[in-house]
Amino acid sequence: MIRSVLLVDDDAAVREALAQTLELAELTVIPAGSFVAAKDHIQAGFPGVILSDIRMPGRDGFHLLAHARSVDPDLPVILLTGEGDIPMAVQAMGQGAFDFLEKPCAAADLLAVLDRAFAKRAEVLAERRAKRELEKGDPAARLLFGHSPQAEDLRARVRSVAPTQAEVLVTGPPGSGISKVAEVVHLMSPRAQGPFVKRPAAGLTAQDLRQVAGDAAGGSLFLDEVSAMPEATQYATLDLIEAGAGVRIIAGTTADLAALVAEGQFNADLFYRLDVMRVRVPSLAERPEDIPVIFRHYVAQAAEQAGIAAPDVTPEHLASLMARDWPGNARSLMSAAMRFVLGMPEEVAAAADLGLAEQMARVERSLLIAALGRHNGKASEAARSLKLPRKTFYDKLARYGIRPEDYRR
Repeated sequence: MIRSVLLVDDDAAVREALAQTLELAELTVIPAGSFVAAKDHIQAGFPGVILSDIRMPGRDGFHLLAHARSVDPDLPVILLTGEGDIPMAVQAMGQGAFDFLEKPCAAADLLAVLDRAFAKRAEVLAERRAKRELEKGDPAARLLFGHSPQAEDLRARVRSVAPTQAEVLVTGPPGSGISKVAEVVHLMSPRAQGPFVKRPAAGLTAQDLRQVAGDAAGGSLFLDEVSAMPEATQYATLDLIEAGAGVRIIAGTTADLAALVAEGQFNADLFYRLDVMRVRVPSLAERPEDIPVIFRHYVAQAAEQAGIAAPDVTPEHLASLMARDWPGNARSLMSAAMRFVLGMPEEVAAAADLGLAEQMARVERSLLIAALGRHNGKASEAARSLKLPRKTFYDKLARYGIRPEDYRR
């Protein structure tokens, strides 16, 4: 529970008032009146943030800070100070406290500090999860789904690019998973034990760039939608690369950077430095045979997030998904999976502006998939149900890139 607060204050009235403020902000609050009452709630990964008074009878905020850091060194601890306690709070910052606030503090100020702490906590926990996944095996195989030739090519490209020290340019249509591919490149690189920092390039100033590059030192900095980066920051990025600042730049874009360079809208030198290693993410339209496995993954993920059992996905439903256009790519497929899990009706767009041959091909592909699903991926039985010779059936499977084993339960 990232947005949970362990609230520690020996003054019951103050504790109750603070708890009410936090609960109104839809935060989960665990109240405690002392170090002894609070310490048993602290464990690796929980709570999200500790908010504690610095002066308490017996063991005070310093003891709580030391205990929290011994359990989880990255757990944000925010200390509340009374009048005249500022020197103590500064001392606590030197010992690893995230921040301090002087009592009484305005609710807006308190929530602003908590938001920063939650954001930092989310980054830390996400990085821990990524490192655990890395220890389990090949991140490309586990995180980049699909059995199509395009998916295999993508994984192969990531595996070849990741071990190098060169900058990487990840391209693809909107919603195709550019950010995920960038993260896998990081996880498979020699910098995997370092941080993976993601920042949108739009509006990023040169000063912001230098700061986030420092945060990503020893790891990778992913600049999302680099085509929108301000001109001054483009020069600063080029300087950063040429200086060898101890961070690997991975840039992502849905735009045609070469065309922008030709039009004078993007720095040519920066483009050539970023384009040393390029990874292109295919759209779902290029690999519709991957839709079933990706959709099932998103359904399982959405069900886990919602805390409910994953519903069955029928062959007919998979066939309808494969027959659809997905201009939003993986992002829109993920949204469809969430709606499916929550039982929300799905609006299926008509296959407008398609020629007869393409419409017929989509229908044929859907019928093949539905037959395989009904017969648990047994090709011979599916062929028999469609009254097709086995050779003709297999020829059609090959044409559409359909694998019978994907439909075995």
